[in-house]
Amino acid sequence: MTEKSKKAAGAGGDKKLGASGSKKPGGSEGEAPAASASGGKKQGARVTMEFQSEAKQLLHLMIHSLYSNKEIFLRELISNANDALDRLRFQALTQPKLAEAAGEPRIRIDLDEKAKTITVSDNGVGMSREEAIANLGTIAKSGTAQFLAALTGDQQKDAQLIGQFGVGFYSSFIVADQVVVETRAAGAPAAKGVRWTSKGEADFEVETLDKPSPGTAVTLHLKADQAEFADPFRLRAIVKKYADHVSAPVVMQGLAAPAGADGTDGKDGKASKEPEDEVVNTAQALWTRPRKEVTDEEYKAFYKLVSHDWNDPMLWSHNKVEGKLEYTSLLYLPSKAPFDLWHRESPRGLKLYVQRVFIMDNAEQFLPLYLRFMRGVVDSGDLPLNVSREILQTAPAIESMKTALTKRVLDMLEKLAGSDAEKYQAFWDEFGQALKEGLSEDFANQARIAGLLRFATSSSGSQAQDQSLKDYLGRMQKGQDKIYYVVAENHHTAANSPHLEIFRKKGIEALLLHDRIDEWMMGYLREFDGKPFQDVAKGSLDLGGLEDKEAQSQQQAAEKEYEELLARIKSLLGEEVEAVRVTHRLTDSPACLVVGEGDMGMQMRRLLEQAGQQVPEGKRIFELNPQHPLVARLKAEADEERFKDLALVLHDQAKLAEGSPLAEPASYVARLNKLLLDLAG
Repeated sequence: MTEKSKKAAGAGGDKKLGASGSKKPGGSEGEAPAASASGGKKQGARVTMEFQSEAKQLLHLMIHSLYSNKEIFLRELISNANDALDRLRFQALTQPKLAEAAGEPRIRIDLDEKAKTITVSDNGVGMSREEAIANLGTIAKSGTAQFLAALTGDQQKDAQLIGQFGVGFYSSFIVADQVVVETRAAGAPAAKGVRWTSKGEADFEVETLDKPSPGTAVTLHLKADQAEFADPFRLRAIVKKYADHVSAPVVMQGLAAPAGADGTDGKDGKASKEPEDEVVNTAQALWTRPRKEVTDEEYKAFYKLVSHDWNDPMLWSHNKVEGKLEYTSLLYLPSKAPFDLWHRESPRGLKLYVQRVFIMDNAEQFLPLYLRFMRGVVDSGDLPLNVSREILQTAPAIESMKTALTKRVLDMLEKLAGSDAEKYQAFWDEFGQALKEGLSEDFANQARIAGLLRFATSSSGSQAQDQSLKDYLGRMQKGQDKIYYVVAENHHTAANSPHLEIFRKKGIEALLLHDRIDEWMMGYLREFDGKPFQDVAKGSLDLGGLEDKEAQSQQQAAEKEYEELLARIKSLLGEEVEAVRVTHRLTDSPACLVVGEGDMGMQMRRLLEQAGQQVPEGKRIFELNPQHPLVARLKAEADEERFKDLALVLHDQAKLAEGSPLAEPASYVARLNKLLLDLAG
């Protein structure tokens, strides 16, 4: 009995087809009705039917628009075959004879280099005639999705399937001009086999055939310009890339040994026996195994595989989450920074798998930019991918996973800092500057990130950044209510900054910041554990409870005494400074320059200028130390020319002390030499 009928238009939603037993060629159920049997041409046992929807146009769109990588067709077919095996395993829980008849689960890839065909077969659940028409005749039809929707309770946990992306089976037409699917439902007699054939046009053929074993075989007749895939080495490489960790073994015929080698006759240059089958993939996803069953050596070996790093990882965290979202993560903290850590456009992110099938190499959506040094994998079946499974779409589930994975990384770092200070210091030396970026990127975890920061301080006696803010708070003096810091070009300049002289005299510790990112970072780090930060080179210095009342009285008296001198210097410097005033932050230096409270710091200004950006003009405050002999000499100087030279020298020296360049270094040298000659008499 032969028929041809037009099927009603209707593409399923964003779901996967049932190949090999579920999503594409292989599922044993379908959402769309089977084609009607009216209006067709009789051709014996063969029936020619039309696809649902405008199939020709839709297939053309898929082939030329949805997929950016042709090799993905093999990933999709293996994924479908693996799902078919999973479904058979699930059904065998209540019907053990199904598994006995099928034998050991396996996926097989056969290649005919002469005929230019690739066959992907499995011994999974297979499809009946009606299921093949429903699943393969409707683009974006997912038998697996309907199967999962029918499950409840513990059954859902047992059915480890994907089945929710769509159109993957039809990616076969990217490389093939004809696709033949031969399938038989598990438990059906051999005479109930089905052959489904299509050239990716507006119709497909379905016929009955004898199939000795249950399962599904998908044969692709490669296009003339896609002969590159008729290469066993190429197919092996694709399997290793995309399907190395699927649970079922992927079998291919072994490569023939060269003439004269073991197993050959060495006469006619041909092997004396057929190559044996071999398993191409690992067939075991390490992250799906219980943590107790995985050794440290296995974790380290897997890290080197996914990261392409020859060093062992510093730390790792293996975790499985169940609940509203279900996923498994295996996160690694490298021991060495990659060479491209500071190239913000470099590929980054975790490897994304969906039920052990590789989807994406650099899924950057799961961790923020400041944690770009992390490596590892995340495996979930709850993620919204586009129809080609090449682009991860924005969704609340992704944000929830990103939040949870970020907290897990911070947990790893906090535990490391608390348990092994030496190893954490090694981490900080490699990745500390990247972690500092998190203060601006991740406000929700800002306090945790601040606790992980490390600094050099004026009391540590070393340029090593090995002091935490918690350590600093523990050493604060009685009455100290602020965390003091100074920013400079390098550690030496910061440690010898004249702005710290009063702090050294009083024994007050200050943070020494000299990384390029530090001043920008402090714009976001306002306080820690209730203690505000204060830049000692900005605004008026407030020592709070550490202030000496007698010193305050002396300063007020000095301001009155030096009022005329301050006015003379302000008149001399004019618009170059905002103001001239007496300082109480200096004890040894004659003068210093201070940035206004709300103005941009000098390090940030220099960085922006070096980057070629426009920087708003800023005037600083010139502070004089009335206790210094040079200032006293300046006050008493009657010669106007010498007064000018000495005042300008003090101003230029203040610039040099903070690491700023001079606008006219030659003039400075000339004035200084002139003063030295005058002193020499």
